[in-house]
Amino acid sequence: MAQIPEWLFNESYHSVGDLGEAISLILPKNEKLVSEKSLSAWFAYLQLLPRMTDEEKRVHILSAWQQLSQHEIFVLNKLLMGSFRIGVSQTLVVRALAEATNSDANSVAHRLMGNWNPANTTFEKLIFNANENDNASRPYPFYLAYPIDGDVAALGDPEEWITEWKWDGIRSQVIVRNSQLFIWTRGEELATDKFPELHVLKQLLPEGTVLDGEIVSYLDNKPLAFNVLQKRIGRKNLTKKILEDAPVALIAYDILEYKGEDIRHLPLYKRRSSLEELYRQTPSSPVFNLSSKIEFNNWDELKVLHPLSRENVAEGFMIKRKTSPYQVGRKKGDWWKWKIEPLSVDAVLVYAQKGHGRRAELYTDYTFAVWGDDQKLIPFAKAYSGLTDAEIGKVDRFVKQHTIEKFGPVRTVKPQLVFDGFEGINASTRHKSGIAVRFPRILQWRTDKPVEEADTLDNLKAILAQYT
Repeated sequence: MAQIPEWLFNESYHSVGDLGEAISLILPKNEKLVSEKSLSAWFAYLQLLPRMTDEEKRVHILSAWQQLSQHEIFVLNKLLMGSFRIGVSQTLVVRALAEATNSDANSVAHRLMGNWNPANTTFEKLIFNANENDNASRPYPFYLAYPIDGDVAALGDPEEWITEWKWDGIRSQVIVRNSQLFIWTRGEELATDKFPELHVLKQLLPEGTVLDGEIVSYLDNKPLAFNVLQKRIGRKNLTKKILEDAPVALIAYDILEYKGEDIRHLPLYKRRSSLEELYRQTPSSPVFNLSSKIEFNNWDELKVLHPLSRENVAEGFMIKRKTSPYQVGRKKGDWWKWKIEPLSVDAVLVYAQKGHGRRAELYTDYTFAVWGDDQKLIPFAKAYSGLTDAEIGKVDRFVKQHTIEKFGPVRTVKPQLVFDGFEGINASTRHKSGIAVRFPRILQWRTDKPVEEADTLDNLKAILAQYT
């Protein structure tokens, strides 16, 4: 439709940084706009696509483009790709809806959760009708912790707090209502079918129970590293081998509904007492575990235990005020996460690619390498965050001035800049290095270190042996 060669479109896309926008900019402008469809009509138009053949889809999308203006094509493309996003927090949306409708914010947040469909649910039914859209599967909004910034002793009297390991898994709510089991992840995904091992909880847990906890890979009464759980994430078919290699269990640390009653308003120590009572009364099962409390007398004792987090396959500590209710969203003051410091590896920048959105003109996606046995650099991690805007500008200029080769949007750069930092480490057969890192992020730009002094693959393997 645009009558331009593919290479020029690819260059345009990499310059713009957004596929939907790039398409809208290069398509011929429509002189006569014929569409008078409403937004809901366009949603219905897009919902026809899954049942079409590839050729029918092509005709359907081209027809849409021919009816719309440039800005409308941009919006349609973002909706089509599932990437239409507005930069506003969920908490702010809930607060605005609550104020606009003179409703309780917690009630609004709860109504927005669950398995409702905007195609057949009106705003009035969703927000105002108390029972219209309430259903057995609806979870509660998750309560999120703030990271501790500074000395943990600043929290005050240790007697006011409960401390647990911060497990590295999938934050979830397990719901048993109306003799049915529902498992919701923190990302508001109904994931019951993805964890068949946990279906036994429908028989084990009493009616009217909602637990908050972490789904982790679990074997021989202990959690396994997150990379084991990662083997089954995103898979449509869970084979017998996958279930054997990556078994899961729930580690529960809070109870939100007990015997059919919402108890989120109760202080944590009372909810914890109910959870422990439930656990004692439930038949023993390898898939249902209670998150144990860490006993300590003072903050110094806790500081000594903190570095042992990785040995316990944990990310650090969760520290919660004993008197805290279970709130909605991220609230500061009662729940804190104290994560372990990232591991440090000095690595060399070898590849760079431009970012997206406001960073579409800057090289902000980096690939790092360490020295192998043959004195060649072996890539092992990518990182996208950690630098200041000023540092990003300097790296961008370096990439543009020291590009060795171009592979589409990727630039091979002169190995000269050294950076460090990443979160977790695991063995991987998918990478040439044999290493995969979790949550890679740049801790600092090592301007003081020459490239020859960057770390080696043997150093990475030694860290792997120590923590896995």
